[in-house]
Amino acid sequence: MSTSDTQRYGTPRRAVLGGAAATAAGLALAGCGSDDDGDKPEGRKKGEKITLTFWSWVPGIDKPVALWNRENPEVQVKVEKVSAVDGAQYAKMHAAIKAGNPPDLGQIEYPVVPSFLIDNGLLDLTKYGIARSKGEFIGWQWQQSVFGKAVYAVPQASGPMGLFIRQDLFEKWAVEPPATWDEYAGAAEAIRKKGAWIETFSATNGNRFAGLAWQAGARWFGTEGDTWIVSIDDEPTRKVADYWHDLVRRKLIKTIPDRQNAWYKDVQTGAMASWLGASWGDALLVGNAPKTSGRWRVVPMPQWKRGDHAYANWGGSTTAVFAKSTYPKDALEFAIWLNTDPESIKLLIENGYGTPAAKKGYATSDLDVHQDFFDGQEYSKVFAEASKGVDTSWRWGPATDTLYQRLGDAFTAAIGSGGSFRSVLRKVQGETVRDLKEKGLKVEAG
Repeated sequence: MSTSDTQRYGTPRRAVLGGAAATAAGLALAGCGSDDDGDKPEGRKKGEKITLTFWSWVPGIDKPVALWNRENPEVQVKVEKVSAVDGAQYAKMHAAIKAGNPPDLGQIEYPVVPSFLIDNGLLDLTKYGIARSKGEFIGWQWQQSVFGKAVYAVPQASGPMGLFIRQDLFEKWAVEPPATWDEYAGAAEAIRKKGAWIETFSATNGNRFAGLAWQAGARWFGTEGDTWIVSIDDEPTRKVADYWHDLVRRKLIKTIPDRQNAWYKDVQTGAMASWLGASWGDALLVGNAPKTSGRWRVVPMPQWKRGDHAYANWGGSTTAVFAKSTYPKDALEFAIWLNTDPESIKLLIENGYGTPAAKKGYATSDLDVHQDFFDGQEYSKVFAEASKGVDTSWRWGPATDTLYQRLGDAFTAAIGSGGSFRSVLRKVQGETVRDLKEKGLKVEAG
């Protein structure tokens, strides 16, 4: 650690991350950005015109920003689009933090927020009045950016999961939409006999695998005192891994990457009859398989036990203020407006950004922007109900982006060699413990 780090933050970085952050929220993280907030201006001077920079990849984000700019001539926001391919946006953000020139605001997904706290990259927004806005957001989404008493981002949207099915093919082949995972395996077998596939197990999609483990009751990260407990190789996750390995072993499911060219072709042609996706998946299907319009429906995610109502989340993001922002109060004001103003939400919904984090400003029916594609179904009701069943005790840990990469590499290797998916969990568990220790954190395997 350099001398400048000690001077800037007052406390050695390792001590702050490992010790001061054991919190009631159950997360052993503390961003040091708050230690550097004392010399920040409370806001711009009266009449001063400023420009805030905002890095985002959300489709159509420029439209609500343009609305803000028309209504706020003294506080202009400049959007800079960043690539979301293979985590390129985060690599760019981390590099900017290291160089000391990050933007004022950034689009950061829930799972990745802790990684930016390790870099001391985000501002603790509590001293700028964010607590007054807590009641405007869905509780579990708000909690994704809360660490102890600090709040590091404004929630924007989530991705409660459901099952997109080709209703026409399911009816043609007399396959009932599966309500349980046992029924899902049966449907996979029936569809395979017709020459098609029910789905793919995408080895590189660690985000979706995390959602499947989340639904099963997994708890990948927790804390005891100032120590991180890593439990990727826990029993619920083993159950999920065994289940999907069995489908792969029996050749009832494909193993191509999802949301890439070959996958899109299968979706377009009916070679793949369903997709375990998230609420933002409606726009993805509409945009990439327009000729299948009217043939799709959304049904609830299958359950491990009939009658349960356990669901999970895939994706979702925040609007975060970086620690170096010169005008934090103005940046926070914009972030809250972006995610709570009814007109802003309307523009975001039209471009398929997911299920809003805001409690008000829209109706569930407003989310059915592609209702014709789903043959008139009010499909967003399925996701709204799923959101109510998301386990709020799930917490993300630091270096989740690295965790996803390790899962992808290990699952790819296991599929290629015929190895068990349980071996993937053991391997990634050990690698994650090592990764966090290398960051100076106290860690134990759960």
